[in-house]
Amino acid sequence: MTNHWIDLKNANVILVMGSNPAENHPVSMKWVMRAKENGAKLIVVDPRFSKTAKVADMYAPLRPGTDIAFLGGMIKYIIDNDQYYKDYVAYYTNASFLVNPEFKGPGELAGVFSGYDPKTRTYDKKTWSYQLDENGTPKKDFSLKDSHCVFQLLKKHYSRYTPERVVAITGTPKEKLLEIYKLYSSTGKPETAGTELYAMGWTQHTVGTQNIRAMTIIQLLLGNIGFAGGGINALRGESNVQGSTDNALLFQDLPGYMPTPIASLVDLNTYIDKNTPKTKEPKSVNWWGNRPKYITSYLKAIYGTKATKENDFGYAWLPKLDVGVNYSWLMLFDKMLSGGFEGFFAWGQNPACSGTNAGKVRKALAKLKWMVNLNLFDNETGSFWKGPGENPKDIETEVFLLPVASSVEKEGSITNSGRWAQWRYKAVEPIGQSKPDSDIMNELYFRVKRLYQKEGGKFLEPIVNLTWEYGEKGPDGKIKEIDVHKVAMEINGYYLEDVYDKKTEPPTLIGKKGDLVNNFTTLQADGTTSCGNWIYSGSYTQKDGKIINMMARRDKSDPTSLGLFSNWAWAWPVNRRILYNRASVDREGRPLKPSRPVIKWNPTKEDPKTKKPGVWEGDVPDGPAPPLSDEKGGKLPFIMKPDGVGLIYGPGLADGPFPEHYEPLECPVQVNPLYYSDQTKHYLTTHRMNPTIKLFFDAETKTGNPEDVYYSCDLRYPYVGTTYRVSEHWQTGVMTRHIPWQLEMQPQMFVEMSKELAAEKGIKNGDNVKVSSGRGQVMAKAIVTSRFKPYKIIGSTVHVVGLPWHFGWQYPEDGSAGDTANLLTPTVGDANTMIPETKAFMVNVEKA
Repeated sequence: MTNHWIDLKNANVILVMGSNPAENHPVSMKWVMRAKENGAKLIVVDPRFSKTAKVADMYAPLRPGTDIAFLGGMIKYIIDNDQYYKDYVAYYTNASFLVNPEFKGPGELAGVFSGYDPKTRTYDKKTWSYQLDENGTPKKDFSLKDSHCVFQLLKKHYSRYTPERVVAITGTPKEKLLEIYKLYSSTGKPETAGTELYAMGWTQHTVGTQNIRAMTIIQLLLGNIGFAGGGINALRGESNVQGSTDNALLFQDLPGYMPTPIASLVDLNTYIDKNTPKTKEPKSVNWWGNRPKYITSYLKAIYGTKATKENDFGYAWLPKLDVGVNYSWLMLFDKMLSGGFEGFFAWGQNPACSGTNAGKVRKALAKLKWMVNLNLFDNETGSFWKGPGENPKDIETEVFLLPVASSVEKEGSITNSGRWAQWRYKAVEPIGQSKPDSDIMNELYFRVKRLYQKEGGKFLEPIVNLTWEYGEKGPDGKIKEIDVHKVAMEINGYYLEDVYDKKTEPPTLIGKKGDLVNNFTTLQADGTTSCGNWIYSGSYTQKDGKIINMMARRDKSDPTSLGLFSNWAWAWPVNRRILYNRASVDREGRPLKPSRPVIKWNPTKEDPKTKKPGVWEGDVPDGPAPPLSDEKGGKLPFIMKPDGVGLIYGPGLADGPFPEHYEPLECPVQVNPLYYSDQTKHYLTTHRMNPTIKLFFDAETKTGNPEDVYYSCDLRYPYVGTTYRVSEHWQTGVMTRHIPWQLEMQPQMFVEMSKELAAEKGIKNGDNVKVSSGRGQVMAKAIVTSRFKPYKIIGSTVHVVGLPWHFGWQYPEDGSAGDTANLLTPTVGDANTMIPETKAFMVNVEKA
């Protein structure tokens, strides 16, 4: 989230699209309702009339997988009706940047951007570049009139997204569409703010990244980034998803979103040169330019005294990605199915139910020699070998179950969607033989280390050289029990030597050897500091010799009345509550929305650090530099971007610098309806779906894994399927299905369908039905409801059905809950992130 949960109360208009906070994120809904009490309007756009929609001021349905068409129409509406925040767009975004004259969009090239190679299904992005001036910075036209400037290209790109065309694609009623466009675009005015809440309903598509990009463009056009009540806000589906991604859950990241090294980056200098953004824009902060400090301090944190300048601080010991190889979820299980792995740790997960195309996942597990299942309970993953259709005698995978302590049985931090890291105490001791994750890792580490020390082996340095000073050691040198406070301190970082600010005369002491670092602004690139994750530097620090766990703070004071609560817990980075908050002031530092100032520049107040006049007041600012108008030191507001501005035009993406509507992998239409010509009565493209997504099966050549065949416009599967969660269950239900009262409230798999479809199929409420796709089938109870309605899509009726994905065969033991909806979903992912497309696929529904 650019903002945070409590900040939702400051919004004037809230758009819920791609999420259902009333059922799935009730904490957020508390603050949505607080905003409504203050007069805010709530808009919900969803294929299903959800519990959130029930309290909305405006609701509109749309066909699953057509969000970009809906949002693209809003972009056109904002521009055509002159609703964009002109100064913000001109000076705080790249709307003024001039693009290569050879760039062409999909409206000119029948469905693709310039540079597309159909053989590799990738883009050569040379024509997506900016025009540069004599200083090497992008040429700009602040009037936004040049035909090659980003703003004019944006206007041209979305000129095709007329209300009539959007309605034909999405099925959204035109009057509802225009009402929503009008209301949300009103937030581009001073003293109003609009925010957006999304979740997996946006991300789990083959255009998931571009769904969010489309909304980002809207927020930049309206000037809603950096403000209280604004922003782009991802609702995380679990209380520490944000914390896990911050700390390298994903294969491509080291902690703090630093790129994982690839094999071709042979030494630390090469890594730094390749991965440190450079800029010639004098007004840009270009904060990622500090990457040398962060990567060196990280290496010192994990390898300690073994990491020296002479050995490149141990960079050679870091695991490397093979060049061009993707290690995401879909790729791992595809590799597993082909016998590419011997073993697998399923740690706190249940891929036999949560993974898309779950039937393929279960077959892949059978190819392993061994698997370790770490969880609170046994689940479908741990017991896959005795699941439906399996013969245990045919499966050689050896499975080990390690019981893990629950969240209330261990101490530590969680980081919520708003980036607030909050420390939790241990409420009770772990049950039975279960252990906290950290202690299990501790056992594994020391046993593996001893094997290397005793027997040797290939590339042992990454293991034997690790620092592991997390508690009291026994006689054998092993940590007896992990002290999570010591882990948190290592993440924060230490001064390994006395560190001085050499810019002053004489140099002034920044930090003493052995002290915890103040924050990441004092990290060094010479090996004199350590830090396990730079964005968490400052979370566990010390002042005047006193060690302070900032995450454990519980002060409820809020002098701003904006809900910042700056002394409650700690938010990364540096306790900043609203990201890019320098975009909330004008070029002189005055709040653009004075009634809700996030920060403001006080030109007369003395800065306690510099002893000179001029200081920011309010939230922790995005850097201490003075406002943009200051000729000597003024900086642009988007400090993480090399050019210093928000990106309306995104040339770094795999599938285009502007979001474009493409159909899901499986859909009910044979062509892309955006490209229908009213003049010729023909479709102007063959690119129905995103042309850059990885296909695991080639429909034309019939090559690939037969598990990954997809079925679009196939009469056997005529209905659109989508998945979602309900309040009564958690993820795949491993925890909640074992709680009797939760299971009683939602005891088994169901499928929701419209009254119209039920009448057509002769299905009544409560009937047993079979839902099938080209990959599998599930049995379910029919729920016939008015929450779904048929859609009219380019002249045809399209029905949508919805299923929750909480159930599995393993518990209840009698199998009465049914099985996972992910037996139906396809193996395909977003072109940029590879997140699976589970929100739009084709199924059939039949009475059982």
